[in-house]
Amino acid sequence: MVHKHTILDWLGQHVFVGLDVHKRSWIVAIVTEQTDFKTFTQPPDVKLLVSYLHRHFPNATYHCVYEAGYCGYWICDELRALGIDCIIINPADVPTMDKERKHKTNKVDARKLARSLRNGELVPLYLPSRVALEDRTLVRSRHMLVSKQTRCKNQIKALLSFYGITLPEDIADRHWSARYVAWLEGLSLQSPSGTHTLKTLLSELAHLRKSILDTTRALCALARTESYAFNVLYLTTISGISTLVAMILLTEIVTLERFHSLDHLACFVGLVPGESSSGDERTMTGMTERKNRYLRWVLTESAWVAIRHDESLALAFNTLSRRMPKNQAVVRIARKLLNRVHFVLKHQQPCIVLKAA
Repeated sequence: MVHKHTILDWLGQHVFVGLDVHKRSWIVAIVTEQTDFKTFTQPPDVKLLVSYLHRHFPNATYHCVYEAGYCGYWICDELRALGIDCIIINPADVPTMDKERKHKTNKVDARKLARSLRNGELVPLYLPSRVALEDRTLVRSRHMLVSKQTRCKNQIKALLSFYGITLPEDIADRHWSARYVAWLEGLSLQSPSGTHTLKTLLSELAHLRKSILDTTRALCALARTESYAFNVLYLTTISGISTLVAMILLTEIVTLERFHSLDHLACFVGLVPGESSSGDERTMTGMTERKNRYLRWVLTESAWVAIRHDESLALAFNTLSRRMPKNQAVVRIARKLLNRVHFVLKHQQPCIVLKAA
């Protein structure tokens, strides 16, 4: 008996791939339009995955998906460069059955992604360009360094308090002036061990302050480049928004074209109320937990500054504070600031607030 070899040709058919990506391995779940094909583990190699798809499903149209996480967007970029359609989704947006919550494994997650991709249930995340991502990394790194500096300062204060060391009356530690730091550097504890601990913390603080200064200079230089200069100029005409705040806004938003309305932008930032309703009962749960934590934080902080310099915002804040706590009223002011940011970026013009005669 002669066996004929059939040449596979998946032309016109679609293959869906769910990836559960990890540092040392990927769990790959492959489903077709009609069946669940296979789930397997492979090394974290894009070319290896593409080779497998071409070998087993030649000429098919391939679709891949994985969840946003520590691995970033490079997998998606390489798959797209090799002709594979790929999207990244928010892990919280994947439709999940109760059974999958109670029996959660890497293979279950990969199959769930592939199945949801085939059913058209996934909403892809916006993927900025590599340059935009690296600009965002510079801005976020400064925020990270400032957080480390705050932690280091608190450790130094805790050390002084633990050993009952008080400040001289003519020195204050609120702004960590050069005089205060010089006093700390000249301080010695009763043993070499304690003195070494203090010197180590002070050395770390000096390194962090220098790193923050260097990063801030690089950030200011970036703000003067052609990609950001005009938008930074327009945004800084809004009360409460400095060059640093403007760069945070621009690197996180990237482009207004990704938002179809102002409400969509406010939802992305997290300046919208949450709601949990059933039947005729409607319950508002305060600000939504879904947010861009950098944008909501910086707009709220900017709102506190704006109410001290902008008469119209100060009036709105005072009116709101009569019927709600101030920390809730300032959220409404942050939303007003976001409205101005949207207007400035959309119309490419400075913010002009008309004052009453």
